[in-house]
Amino acid sequence: MKFLHLSLLIVVLLLVTEGDAEKTRKHKKYRKHRKPAEETDVSKSEPEKPDVEAPPEVPDEEIQDNKVPLIDPCIKVHCGAGRVCEVDAEGEPQCVCIPTCPVETESRRKVCSNHNETWTSDCAVYQQRCLCDRGDPECRGEHYKHVHIEYYGECRETRECTKDEMADFPRRMRDWLFNIMRDLADRSELTPHYLKMEREAESNMTRRWTNAAIWKFCDLDGFPPDRSVSRHELFPIRAPLMALEHCIAPFLNSCDADNDHRINIKEWAKCLELDEDEIEDRCEDIVDPDE
Repeated sequence: MKFLHLSLLIVVLLLVTEGDAEKTRKHKKYRKHRKPAEETDVSKSEPEKPDVEAPPEVPDEEIQDNKVPLIDPCIKVHCGAGRVCEVDAEGEPQCVCIPTCPVETESRRKVCSNHNETWTSDCAVYQQRCLCDRGDPECRGEHYKHVHIEYYGECRETRECTKDEMADFPRRMRDWLFNIMRDLADRSELTPHYLKMEREAESNMTRRWTNAAIWKFCDLDGFPPDRSVSRHELFPIRAPLMALEHCIAPFLNSCDADNDHRINIKEWAKCLELDEDEIEDRCEDIVDPDE
């Protein structure tokens, strides 16, 4: 009898233990599928915002055309080569000569100027021109007011351009300009306006050289466009050709007929031996877009 009671007690204990285990398993299963606190209905909770300082309020009278004035007055100021923008005592942006140029140790950074002088860097040339333009005591001389870079690298001896070579150079230059314009058109690197001019030059031989000359003049006319090209702005065509075309420098110098260090479109046409009456101002930024 005692054995029977003991057996029943063991069975009851096993049943109770198994029931507790089942409850525990169910409880764990339920907890496993509960959503974490951060995932519960995010649509009703505000996103966490970074701890940043609020921007200063701008008075209504300083807001024009719904635009808040710029924090940095220099952010949209363009200064020419050798100049940097600084804010003066009145808070106005001013272009000043760059105070110091980076120290260059590599010889390939050197440049040769139009005075056949080797400079440590292009920055040094632009800085000197700015100093002389501003009448600064550090200007080395009046003739440096128009100093510009002829080509990169140390100055080297170049052979003289003969009279016959100079006479033939305008024709070669015209051909070169048209071929460059055609290549850019084939590579889809011309704007629609200049592409139209190139297609016109392809179908109209009388416009071939003229359109190419106008395109290159507009391309060289830098920022801001002023319908004249400075000696500095001629750098993109002068420097790459110096090693190949020893006549390029005297040719470009001859284009500045009045020696004002700038070439207008009429002087450009005459230099390339084109009819000045055929040259017209067709630069893209003043052309009616509906044309």
